[in-house]
Amino acid sequence: MVIGIKDGVKLFGISVVCFCAVFVCTFFLNYYIDAQAIDGAVSGELRVLYDANMTSAKFTCAITGGVLCLIAVVMTVFYIKLFIDGNAKRFGILKAMGYSDNKIALSFWVFGLSTLIGAAAGYGAGHAIMPIIYREMTIDGMPAIAINYHAELLAALVVAPTITFSAFACLYAKLSLRRNIVSMIKGGKATAKSKRRPSDKQHSFLAEMCLSTLAGKKSVVFFVAFACFCYSAMLQMGLTMSDLSSVIMGVMILVIGVILGVTALFMAITTAINANKSSIAVMKAFGYSAKERSLSVLLGYVPFALLGFAIGTVYQHVLMTVMVNVVFADVKTVATYSFGVGYFFITLGTFIALYACAMTVYAVRINRVPIKEIMSNE
Repeated sequence: MVIGIKDGVKLFGISVVCFCAVFVCTFFLNYYIDAQAIDGAVSGELRVLYDANMTSAKFTCAITGGVLCLIAVVMTVFYIKLFIDGNAKRFGILKAMGYSDNKIALSFWVFGLSTLIGAAAGYGAGHAIMPIIYREMTIDGMPAIAINYHAELLAALVVAPTITFSAFACLYAKLSLRRNIVSMIKGGKATAKSKRRPSDKQHSFLAEMCLSTLAGKKSVVFFVAFACFCYSAMLQMGLTMSDLSSVIMGVMILVIGVILGVTALFMAITTAINANKSSIAVMKAFGYSAKERSLSVLLGYVPFALLGFAIGTVYQHVLMTVMVNVVFADVKTVATYSFGVGYFFITLGTFIALYACAMTVYAVRINRVPIKEIMSNE
């Protein structure tokens, strides 16, 4: 096997995203299907609340499933590209030995295992919490809704995503493997030529190193910004939902937001650090201090991290405005929504603290690794 099963299950972040998406969709979709059985028995004022519950179930599934699916796709694309770049020499040798792109790409099906693990765990957890959700969504005066098992949900939320992501991984891997064999054997990494003339000044060299790092790691830059977008949107959305729904639903959404946000943020920071080990090693060999090495290589990601955070803030505000003012416009029991300034600063404060701590910890760890060890792994 060209790609080992261990390589597939390393994508812990995708498993977490799939778990959260399937977890939420399982009990909401199950509720939506079961609640249709009492559709004819609901009338009058209860009808408005019943329709709001049904709309909420569909809207939450569409938003949660759609957004988290997008996150999982971006993570899959990013990690497959990163994996191919990191193993370009090995894949180049295999191609030189006669392995076709199709044969190598087919082994990437194992990346779908992370989807299977997360989706299966989310499906099981969704069924476990289902009695509590049904009780929370039951309206006084409305007939009780019985919990039924629907096999089609297992196929739609576990089987189908696993097959889809496995096929997607193979297809994207095939497209990514269309490279020159010689360049892959040499490492597959093109060295960008700087148009600026070298300077003898230390600060100019550090600035040049920062710019070249960003230019050579565009995918890492994007992933850092995307992860910060996820953290900002999910955490603020979770805090806001705690005011607009029941305590249990609010806490559950907040916990999901925290898990997703922190996971994405730490995955991005870890990736950024690991992707720049060689640059840090080179600067270490030239006698630059640990602070200079860390700042010159890692400081360039800060503007993109803040940009992702800002976009995430706008996104969640627009989404919550639409949900409250459009979806629940006729429901008088739903609280009025306004932008949570306090929640924004709480999220921003935790974001800065986590980002700074993670950058510091990983930078210190890499600065302690011997140069020979870092360069031998490149």
